[in-house]
Amino acid sequence: MITLENVSKAYSTGAPALNNVSLKIEAGEFVFVVGDSGSGKSTLIKLLLRELLPTSGKIMVNDIDVASLRHKQIPKYRRKLGVVFQDFRLLKDRNVYENVAFAQRIVQTPTKEIKKNVPSILSTVGLAGKYKAKPKQLSGGEQQRVALARALVNNPPILLADEPTGNLDPKNSWEIMKLLEEINERGTTVLVVTHNREIVNAMKKRVITMNKGVIVNDEKEGTYIDEI
Repeated sequence: MITLENVSKAYSTGAPALNNVSLKIEAGEFVFVVGDSGSGKSTLIKLLLRELLPTSGKIMVNDIDVASLRHKQIPKYRRKLGVVFQDFRLLKDRNVYENVAFAQRIVQTPTKEIKKNVPSILSTVGLAGKYKAKPKQLSGGEQQRVALARALVNNPPILLADEPTGNLDPKNSWEIMKLLEEINERGTTVLVVTHNREIVNAMKKRVITMNKGVIVNDEKEGTYIDEI
């Protein structure tokens, strides 16, 4: 589902953010990516989203050569990825229903289907009764559930979550991770970048540890490793 072959990314400052990274993530896997700030985790996500181009190497996502995409092809490519960020990125002037429906309208889903799909996904994330609420009326955990519903409403084969629990308390963090696990069990490939040691250690998923732009450990039922 995701393959990196000898991928490097250097910024103008000179030091490589990624240095000759090779990686394979199979369809249906749940993978944590961990490491200190500056280890290359955010660069990895930006490369997968085609926000950045690699300096060298090849990136394949769902059989698409990401670096070779033309500018006009990028939006269509991104629509096949579900993405959840630490800061939710909701439309503050729209209610919960409209925030989720927005993702469907972008891909020109018929209104009849939107009216069926949005309540269904809101029910999945436990927000069926909050569809009229504006983001400011919701807790942090509820806002992240809306962001998750928006990311999933188009049934993407891959979900990228960049510090999805970074702004949440422990209880809400666990609820979001349980939702991600349920989504994965339905067949979605899930990649989570996180600093949350407790969650990583408890969930026993594949853990990729990065340090200074390279993968220093890749363990099937791994734990959070501070230093290698």
